[in-house]
Amino acid sequence: MSNQIVPFKISASDDQLEDLKRRLRATRWPERECVDDWSQGLPLAYAQEVCKYWLEKYNWRDREARLNRFPQFKTEIDGLGIHFLHVRSPHANAMPLVVTHGWPGSIVEFHKVIEPLTDPTAHGGDASDAFHVVAPSLPGYGFSDKPSRTGWNVQRIARAWAELMARLGYRRYAAQGGDWGAMVTTCIGIQDPANCIGIHLNMPIAPPDPATSNDLTEREKSAIAGMQHYNDWDSGYSKQQSTRPQTLGYGLADSPVGQMAWILEKFWSWTDCNGHPENVLTRDELLDNVMMYWLPGTATSSARLYWESFRNIPMDPINVPVGCSIFPKEIFRTSKRWAEKRFAKLVYFNELDQGGHFAAFEQPETFVREVRACFRNLR
Repeated sequence: MSNQIVPFKISASDDQLEDLKRRLRATRWPERECVDDWSQGLPLAYAQEVCKYWLEKYNWRDREARLNRFPQFKTEIDGLGIHFLHVRSPHANAMPLVVTHGWPGSIVEFHKVIEPLTDPTAHGGDASDAFHVVAPSLPGYGFSDKPSRTGWNVQRIARAWAELMARLGYRRYAAQGGDWGAMVTTCIGIQDPANCIGIHLNMPIAPPDPATSNDLTEREKSAIAGMQHYNDWDSGYSKQQSTRPQTLGYGLADSPVGQMAWILEKFWSWTDCNGHPENVLTRDELLDNVMMYWLPGTATSSARLYWESFRNIPMDPINVPVGCSIFPKEIFRTSKRWAEKRFAKLVYFNELDQGGHFAAFEQPETFVREVRACFRNLR
């Protein structure tokens, strides 16, 4: 593949789809949970309901066509084939923007925001807010290649994204991300200040400032309580993926219901959904995202990013402008004064009233407004 950029389309074979249906039909179910809520994990009745829908009503060919409506490509960077969407704006002075997803997300998260970002005048905005959007699949995720050697941590991915933007002809660009995408985007800000004009994060890692411990606001107290809840009740997946991703992969790669349950539980836990993920996302949207893991078989390779990156969380100084949008149901939240301590050039900070971890997916209009507002003064 070398430095070539080649067109790409998502395409599942009939054999893959038949194999999926065979496995769904043959699912060996566990017994029902012992509680009447989600506190022990994805409820059996809901898992069976989604399985039946996936088998009988979910139309992958229609969804595949929808996912392929944006131009996609692959190119080799640092020995690995990287899959990405690249949608150019019709507006002449659009700002190049690389947006990065995390786990258990995918490029599917961005499908509702690409058009308003690239063509704001068609979506109630101004041409001066236009972006050229580049949305890569993380290594080992979606249709990017799976690393066969160690070393693909967030710092290395950030270097690859900088190379990708240069290869696309974008010498000056902005970067945006949440979850692992926020870590990659932070690393871009650290590593490529000569070309990256600024970053926007919807899950910034800006920990509590010890100097504020005796003077916490209500939001800061809530953020600390949220971190404790995550540690106590919500982080088992992370411990497993960061220590034994290979062991986990055998079950998830073999069972579509296992892969689906592993992912959908997080959409219940991390979205602002009032108790059910389908209150904010359709069942088809949820399954589109699951298919980005099932079809290419990325259960293990996606989990491995935790193993690669958790021992070296990037906390280096960042000298490019930083914007933060804090959604109320995010896993890790920060306050403005904590963010100011972490980011020397905090140029935008806003706390939203609605939304969670998958901001672009859950609240696309709000997400677009936030990204536009953050970069408006950096053009």
